[in-house]
Amino acid sequence: MTVQLLRRKFTVEQYHKMVESGILTEDDRVQLIRGEIIEMSPIGTKHAACVKCLNKLLSRKLRDRVLVAIQDPVVLNNNSEPQPDVALLKLRDDFYATAHPQPQDIFLLIEVSDSTIVYDREVKIPLYAEANIIEVCLVDINEQIVEVYQQLEFRLSHAK
Repeated sequence: MTVQLLRRKFTVEQYHKMVESGILTEDDRVQLIRGEIIEMSPIGTKHAACVKCLNKLLSRKLRDRVLVAIQDPVVLNNNSEPQPDVALLKLRDDFYATAHPQPQDIFLLIEVSDSTIVYDREVKIPLYAEANIIEVCLVDINEQIVEVYQQLEFRLSHAK
């Protein structure tokens, strides 16, 4: 006899209600991907340093033209709310206090990856493409390369 396991999928609204009711807390390192609550890997020192460097560089170079968001949620659709390492967002007077950014608010997403490179490449990059994110960069810390994805096209360039 074969038993098929069923998975319970969640919407972004249900996910937020879990936080409001205390099932999940703000300190839980989770994100909603395709309706599933996925635990995020711990952030290592190289990963954290790379994100800090990107934040400093992008904030300085782009100044008041974009909002640089670090490890904040973005709502891609009704069942996905990932937390990319860096997001370049359209400026808004309320700094997104009334709602998390959505695809039309996003100029660029950056994922910094060391231990999750396969997951980021095979799950998150296609998810961002489906949401019509204009551009995504995947920083591979181990190989020291940056993969650039633009409108479903891919090119590889070496990190500097």
